[in-house]
Amino acid sequence: MSNHKPANDTRPSPDDFLNIIRRQQLGKLKIYIGACPGVGKTYQMLIEGNRLKSRGVDVVVGYVEPHARPETSAQIKELEIVPPREVQYHNITLKEMDLEAVLARKPTLVLVDELAHTNAPGVKNRKRYEDVEDLLRAGINVISTVNIQHLESLYNIVEGITGVRVKERVPDEVIANADQVVNIDLPAEDLQERLEAGKIYPKERIEAALANFFTGKNLTRLREMTLSETAGYLDRRQRQNTPEESTAGSVEQVMVAISSRGPDPGALLRKAARLAAQLNASWYAVYVRTDAESPTKIAADLQRRINETLEIAQKMGGIVIVLKNPKVADALIAFAKEYGITHVLLGRPGPVNILNFFKPRLLDQIIGELSKTDIVIAA
Repeated sequence: MSNHKPANDTRPSPDDFLNIIRRQQLGKLKIYIGACPGVGKTYQMLIEGNRLKSRGVDVVVGYVEPHARPETSAQIKELEIVPPREVQYHNITLKEMDLEAVLARKPTLVLVDELAHTNAPGVKNRKRYEDVEDLLRAGINVISTVNIQHLESLYNIVEGITGVRVKERVPDEVIANADQVVNIDLPAEDLQERLEAGKIYPKERIEAALANFFTGKNLTRLREMTLSETAGYLDRRQRQNTPEESTAGSVEQVMVAISSRGPDPGALLRKAARLAAQLNASWYAVYVRTDAESPTKIAADLQRRINETLEIAQKMGGIVIVLKNPKVADALIAFAKEYGITHVLLGRPGPVNILNFFKPRLLDQIIGELSKTDIVIAA
């Protein structure tokens, strides 16, 4: 079980002051977020970089993808560029940010495009957001960009809206921990005009883009999501900056129960992460290991699935808790009471079969014991 202290324990831990010191030594992160490619995130990032350089700030370009857009390329000319690292992969030369070179250069500020990008095999980190975290730990400030569809918790929602499965994703906590998030907003009609004018994609891709991802319906929905997420971020940031207001009421705590046999544990975790973000709450992914799922009895594929699910929970900012108990409901109820859980998220129960017809259902037991807790049943 994790050594995370219960919510009702308000005493500062020995590491609290050390954590404060470490936060002060970290670089600051600013993120330009948009509904989709082409709204102008990279352009605005470069404009800010040039403006800060004109004021004497030591600014470099760590990596920017201009996408052959003239107005974007024009903004790069006056900025110092740390040459990208070339990586050979399947006889193709790929260019990635040279993390080691940027760290050695140690500028005051580095511009790093496309936060959700997956690096080529052979470099230190698999994802670009991990490169950014290394820069921040080194005390280097970063401005970056990301599209709303790349947020991990929105994966299922974006797929449902657009029909696209987004492969490159960023943990929500990366955005949540940013010092500043700025929404670059552009109406759907204006974005389609930019696309038709060839300012986003090459001519051969325009027709397919307009018929698929860049439909008016998709763009409007993605834009609404971006505005909502940014507003939620600002609200949570304000509550964090005014602790006397945020602690006036009860502290919210979210628990999601993880099962080895649920239909889509990733979707359940994303719902938990989003609920916790809306409540400005900590959230726990709790897996109860029964005797039947002990390391010596559990099937290899189930064990692998559990490990992957708990890893996803950690990436999304959840606190992973593994409990050993032959009775799942008892373990979940005891944990919820000990940690002051205010919201419990459960997957929808499956059909009852003859073998467990006379057994009390998990949902009924939790509702009966946690009468003052909100129970959320996810589809």
